[in-house]
Amino acid sequence: MKAIHFGGGNIGRGFIGEVLNQNDFTIAFVDVNHGIIEALNEKKSYTIHLAEEGEKTIEIDNVYGINNSTHPEDVVQLFKETDLVTTAIGPKILPYIAPLIAQGIKERRAAEVSKPLDVIACENMIGGSSFLKDEVGKHLSEADMEYAEKYIGFPNAAVDRIVPAQTHEDVLSVTVEPYKEWVVDKSGLKNTDLILQGVDYVENLDPFIERKLFTVNTGHAATAYNGKYAGYQMIDEALKDEEVLQAVKRVLSETGELMVNKWQFDAAKHQQYIEKILNRFKNPYISDDISRVGRTPMRKLGYDERFIKPLREAYSRQLSIDALVATIAKALVYRDEKDEESQELSRLLAENETVDVIRQVTSLTDEDLINNILNAYNQLLKKSE
Repeated sequence: MKAIHFGGGNIGRGFIGEVLNQNDFTIAFVDVNHGIIEALNEKKSYTIHLAEEGEKTIEIDNVYGINNSTHPEDVVQLFKETDLVTTAIGPKILPYIAPLIAQGIKERRAAEVSKPLDVIACENMIGGSSFLKDEVGKHLSEADMEYAEKYIGFPNAAVDRIVPAQTHEDVLSVTVEPYKEWVVDKSGLKNTDLILQGVDYVENLDPFIERKLFTVNTGHAATAYNGKYAGYQMIDEALKDEEVLQAVKRVLSETGELMVNKWQFDAAKHQQYIEKILNRFKNPYISDDISRVGRTPMRKLGYDERFIKPLREAYSRQLSIDALVATIAKALVYRDEKDEESQELSRLLAENETVDVIRQVTSLTDEDLINNILNAYNQLLKKSE
């Protein structure tokens, strides 16, 4: 079978590529990174290193690359014969590949291909594939849309694997944690005959997406912002500090209470899930920079993101939000000279009223929540004086 995968980065190669390879796919990695594409076409394989005792390796073969900046027509032509399309490029980049996917769908329709095709966005966002579908639809005619509705699926997915910042002599080698989880909403599938080994298919994806986002993503970012505030540079080092660890545990206790209340997860089992996630963060074989995990704080403080959405929903259910508020305040004071959003946030806070910046960044309208964050932020400033 053949797959098109948009995104030749560490997640694409170290996670999605592994699963597709284990399902006997030939994978065309599509990216604008010239070095990655050249290396894929030269070697036709790469190595995944598992961050665990013994440093087990996995060899991935039957791969090649297409530079969609210089050879978009090759991607379009491949749509006529591909069996699956996946992405792992980051939520902000999805709109930029939508026109190319639309051209591929048009080409598939022109070739009168009636075999169903699924396009799965494997991104850290809620409804990633649905978002991509809407973006692709902007570039399709009415007839193309009719074809897409019949033959092209955009099932939403939840993915989870930690890929730390790293450097290798081999540009294609990638280090990942042993744990991985890929869950797909089967109600969105068009090609129901194609079931991937190593992927879980569920009737309702929303609980699993939120459980992952508000435990893994919220917990990881909470570790970064609490750790940075405490003066640490690495995630595992920060979690050796009992004060940082307890702050993160309190955040995950609040998001966990929300998950149990909203989705009826078993409380004991969810607590076990939290402990498993924390142990993954503590993995001594993963040396993860706080700067990598904490980057783009403005995006992470977005209305439907890992802090503000659980904050809103917990507050509406009259659940505890104190730890979330405290960590949001630490995200506001987070600074990284190499991160553009961090610098932009610093500039906004210096030039505007803090309360207005909170409104702008979080899009919150509830004055109680805004004032809670403002008070927590001001308390941090007083401590630093």
